[in-house]
Amino acid sequence: MRKTHTRTHTLSKAAASLCLALGAMLSTAAWAQLPQAQTQNGIEYVSGGIGKEESDAFKAAKSQYPLALTFASQAEGSPAVAYAGNVQVVVRDEHDANVLNVTSPGPLFLARLSPGSYQVFATYKGETQSKQITVTSGSTADLRFLWKRPASGAD
Repeated sequence: MRKTHTRTHTLSKAAASLCLALGAMLSTAAWAQLPQAQTQNGIEYVSGGIGKEESDAFKAAKSQYPLALTFASQAEGSPAVAYAGNVQVVVRDEHDANVLNVTSPGPLFLARLSPGSYQVFATYKGETQSKQITVTSGSTADLRFLWKRPASGAD
């Protein structure tokens, strides 16, 4: 009878540990949510990534979006890279029509584009960069924009 009690006690401890672990994961998931999605011209997009939890949520959701953008800046001569926000994002289709023209308040940007060819323009502090992409079903086009700034400049 003693063995049964020990075995039951061990199983109860294991079940309690499992419940605590699941609770911790669910608690983390509740905090790590994407900001509210927006829509323009029928295209859903979300921007943010400020703070570790939100950044983690973007990383977890990236594979669900055909387009993922990351914005950063770097002082000349410095290895340090800083995230950049307040970036104007313009996406044009293969017919040069604007499909998105929005401001990204955060350094991470996800959009549900249809398959096709696009030109992506990102403007930060008056400097525009552009990149050509092809969106295909079931994959994510992951673009990173990096702006160089003078060594003494602050973001």
